[in-house]
Amino acid sequence: MAEGKRAKTYHFHPEWEEDYFFVYSHSKPVCLICNATVALAKKGNLERHFKTVHGSYERDFPAKTPLRATKVRDLKAQLSARQSIFTKPKTQGKAATIASYRVSHILAKHKKPFNDGDMVKEAFLEAADSLFDDFKNKTEIMKAIKEVQLSRNTTTRRCERMAVDVEEQLREDIDACECFSLQFDESTDTVDVVQLCVFIRMVFEDMSAKEELLTLLPLKGHTRGEDIFNAFMGFVSETTLPLFKLISITTDGAPAMMGRTSGFIALCKESESFPDILNYHCIIHKQALCGKILNMKEVMDIAMKIVNLLLHTDFRWLSSGKFLSRFTELLPEIKDFLKLSKHVDYHTKLEDHQWLLDVSFLTDLTAELNELNLELQGKGKDVVNMMSSVNTFKSKLQLMSSRLQRGNLRNFPHMQAELQRQGKGVTQLDSARYEEHVQSISSEFVRRFTDFASIEPVASYMCYPFAASIDVGDIAAKVKSLFDLESSALEDEILTLQNDIEIKARSTSAQPGEHVVFWKLLVEEKYPNLRRCALNLTALFGSTYLCESAFSHMKIIKSKYRSTMTDDHLAACLRLATSSYTPNYEKLASSSQCQVSH
Repeated sequence: MAEGKRAKTYHFHPEWEEDYFFVYSHSKPVCLICNATVALAKKGNLERHFKTVHGSYERDFPAKTPLRATKVRDLKAQLSARQSIFTKPKTQGKAATIASYRVSHILAKHKKPFNDGDMVKEAFLEAADSLFDDFKNKTEIMKAIKEVQLSRNTTTRRCERMAVDVEEQLREDIDACECFSLQFDESTDTVDVVQLCVFIRMVFEDMSAKEELLTLLPLKGHTRGEDIFNAFMGFVSETTLPLFKLISITTDGAPAMMGRTSGFIALCKESESFPDILNYHCIIHKQALCGKILNMKEVMDIAMKIVNLLLHTDFRWLSSGKFLSRFTELLPEIKDFLKLSKHVDYHTKLEDHQWLLDVSFLTDLTAELNELNLELQGKGKDVVNMMSSVNTFKSKLQLMSSRLQRGNLRNFPHMQAELQRQGKGVTQLDSARYEEHVQSISSEFVRRFTDFASIEPVASYMCYPFAASIDVGDIAAKVKSLFDLESSALEDEILTLQNDIEIKARSTSAQPGEHVVFWKLLVEEKYPNLRRCALNLTALFGSTYLCESAFSHMKIIKSKYRSTMTDDHLAACLRLATSSYTPNYEKLASSSQCQVSH
């Protein structure tokens, strides 16, 4: 069959502007005199229109004269002015809409009510009135600010749409990531609705990780394990979450989560929708439980009663370490106050040398526990980082115990100061009494962290794979047990890596201060199982810190002044407040009706 005849392409020539009073605008020739358009940019079409309709212009403005050139220039300016009447409002409207989205995002980030948008606009106008007083275009600036749409309803819609946009970005990352882990926790909001918070930690091909709020699910009825499971599976079904990428789940250890038969984790492991997953009790919760093993309730209770007496009220102390530190620092003033009061019993207790030593010991030990607690908190901490902190603290407890045996109070400055106040030496201290408490905490740490014992050898190897004492078979077996990878293939890859001169050289060539992710150096085709192990290990959550942090945000967002906030709006605001994603303002404004504020 003969090839079809191609359509001829016509090009507009600049000289036709003066010859025929035509310009090329919006892909069509436009007559400067009558604004008529011609379908094709053909010389004959333009010439016919000019001579037929505007013949007098040929006589009044002769060709090739300055008069004609001036007329063409004037008509072009008039056309541009007419076109700008339609384009300028559209541009201004879009700019006002983008500004509206940006301000709404800031309000959501700072957990402010939707109706604060009007307040921001009012403050902006007041500031601009004096700030731009000497600017020639002050009127235009003030007009632009007034056009920003920040009413309560508009700010609400902006937050809804931005939350959807951020969630879409999250979906794209979930699809792109290699694997992910989840953390679950629940808390009640201001109106006693139980909110199930789920965070996700995604790991990508380049070994980078990202942590985001996955969802906030209200539990309107019961909060049993099956209720949590059903609510989450409803979310999975609705969003088609790729559960085959799931590596582990971290929870707060509540019975509804960890129950052996009907707990959430047990139901996940029974379900065919879930792969074989690891599950962990939050390390921060474990650490807090270890601290409670201290059998010094009498000391703490008396100190609390004295302080509550001084303040004439009961307090819920958020940090026992800080409380005890302040108590010991103000002990002389407290004694003076109690001397003047009628509470002789408490004053007598403050003269008891043994009780004062116990308080000093408890102050020093809780300070150490608080330091560990703070070290475990924060975003971006995986299980390997947190295990390292816990292991360091366990070793520190052993060192503290051995120092107490030798009469060394380096780790107990408050107790040492109390001994000096009493005029006693270290030899007069009953070290065994306090060493027993340190050992009990140390034993509790060992007992509670046994479920992380399977990770530690694998993490140690992955952090330094070139140690001479590595047992290839043992490491391969432990990795297989942890992540269900092929043992024989792992042994081959471990041996290959140990003898890979190039990789070994590149792994040790980094300068101090450079953050080089070693496992990015490994080629997927050569080390598929070791790369998979590194990805899975990087994905593991160590705590439910992000959920606890989100609940702090939730209490501010849905306060007693916003108690009627819907669950959807709470989820949207919480997502914007916690997310590291930036909404696509340009895209959102382009899909909105960009009208200025009335």
